[in-house]
Amino acid sequence: MSMIKIEHLRKEYPNVTPLEDVNVEINKGDVISIIGPSGTGKSTLLRCLNQLEKPTSGTVTFDGEVITDPKCKMEQIRRKMGMVFQSFNLFANLNIIENIMAAPVKLLGRSRQEAYDEGMELLKRVGLAEKALNFPDELSGGQKQRVAIARAIAMRPEMILFDEPTSALDPTMVGEVLQVIRGLAKEGMTMMIVTHEMKFARDVSTRVFYMDEGGIYEEGTPEQIFDAPQKEKTRIFIKRLKQLPLTVENADFDYISYAAQLENFAKENILSDRTARSLQLVFEEAVTQNIAMRKDVFPINVMAELSETDESIVLEATYGGGKFDPVKDGDEISSALVKSASTMTGHSFENGMNKFRSVIKNRK
Repeated sequence: MSMIKIEHLRKEYPNVTPLEDVNVEINKGDVISIIGPSGTGKSTLLRCLNQLEKPTSGTVTFDGEVITDPKCKMEQIRRKMGMVFQSFNLFANLNIIENIMAAPVKLLGRSRQEAYDEGMELLKRVGLAEKALNFPDELSGGQKQRVAIARAIAMRPEMILFDEPTSALDPTMVGEVLQVIRGLAKEGMTMMIVTHEMKFARDVSTRVFYMDEGGIYEEGTPEQIFDAPQKEKTRIFIKRLKQLPLTVENADFDYISYAAQLENFAKENILSDRTARSLQLVFEEAVTQNIAMRKDVFPINVMAELSETDESIVLEATYGGGKFDPVKDGDEISSALVKSASTMTGHSFENGMNKFRSVIKNRK
């Protein structure tokens, strides 16, 4: 059953046109993850749906009503179409339960007791009942976002739009928010989620939109988009998500920057903190402390690559110089650390080039 129909949606700004011609239908019960490079109109699409941004042209129909019509009463539509932002948008002067009660009392005419009772149930649902009397500045980022989700649910919407709900969070808090959204998906809530959390998008979605070139460049099931994308830009994007190439030009390279890139790569692919530390450890001990200390090895081409099943990550280094295996021929302590972090290591030497490989299991 179609809930939203988007036809020839266009949004122009003075110097850029993020949405050129969007045409798609969203059905009741769909959980749609919207992915793609920065600047391709993902958040703009959501903001046009609830009219926080006025489309330049085109129509959006929600539950049979054309909401792009100037005569449409958007305040009534927004009661059915909740939205959760990356910046939480909680009222700092209200405690947590008051934040949740405010809209149902003011906009839906519920009694304060009814709003309070339902608000407490929602806080229990997101694991924050004990924080009901706290103020927003007393909560962590992850807790604030869970409150924001509870506040959206309190309006009993027919669907919820999530605009990068975890992008402002510390990596340790991402999981708690995604768990709440997973629960909503299991209950059949219709949702559209702009996200950079690819494993989450794969696990929770019924459909995935890849956005590029001013619209929905490719759409399909998670399996179609992540395993067998049909269009070139989608394939390039998905491949880059699973690979991080690094080049070490000389012994004075910026190790801190490279370690940060490895950490971000692990975060984007929702690898555990333990796995991220193991990845950094193998890089530091095998590449920095051993390979880069030798002569005639540069450039060292390093590739971190996630397995198709997300069960392991491979760190591979290709370098010149004479035959040298950092595990068998390198520093004894470094060798022990690399072996402790890896489930398997290997080395080959052909045509004057070394190739070292470490397989790291994604441990939770």
